Amino acid sequence: MSFSVGQVARLAGVTVRALHHYDEIGLLTPGERSHAGYRRYTDADLLRLQQILLYRELGFPLDEIAVILDEPSADELTHLRRQHELLSRKAERLGEVIAAVERAMRARAAGITLTPAERFEVFAGFRPEDHDAEVERRWGHGPAYAESRRRVAAYTKADWLRLKAEAGALDEELVAAFRSGLPAESPHAMDLAERHRGHITRWFYDCGHDLHACLGDLYTGDPRFTAVFDALAPGLAGYLRAAIHANARRAAS
Repeated sequence: MSFSVGQVARLAGVTVRALHHYDEIGLLTPGERSHAGYRRYTDADLLRLQQILLYRELGFPLDEIAVILDEPSADELTHLRRQHELLSRKAERLGEVIAAVERAMRARAAGITLTPAERFEVFAGFRPEDHDAEVERRWGHGPAYAESRRRVAAYTKADWLRLKAEAGALDEELVAAFRSGLPAESPHAMDLAERHRGHITRWFYDCGHDLHACLGDLYTGDPRFTAVFDALAPGLAGYLRAAIHANARRAAS
């Protein structure tokens, strides 16, 4: 059984012109001809066309495909194994690209408008947008969330760097107080907790003492937050929580 050039074009999703070109350059010469001299493609021709299209999908130019397919020691299984490996690599790369695009989409949705280079300078390996869905689920219906999104959307690289520097300086002082053995209920530790609350209010949303206490609970109740603080000093998350609650009690008295 053989197929006309039109039938093959429809089966393979290519143009008749492409098939004519493949024939002209010797890449795919039909195995048969009709009595009138028209091209007729055999099953073997269709198999070769399949290999051509797969290698084309992988980005190989036609002249290289011809060399690959005409390699004497390469049978059909060899080609399939090679193509499977190449397609797997391509799928992995595409997966990485898709993930990068999705992260960019989430970043834009979160209001982070930095360039990739600026984002790396500010956040390094941390990606705030990865937590945006959870933040929206937990607090998305409250005014604090809306206010935070509004402010963040206007921040420039310089704003983010100032925010980062301020947070870093506060972290250093918290670590120093914790390592010195200063009680979390001491005036200095409570003052640091108050500065922490002020940092949130200044950069994100109005953080009252009650809300700040809830955040303190989150720092020890959620292993991810605990890990961030305890990476600075093991036990710092619990220390900050205690200082936050002590500061809230001081403000209420």
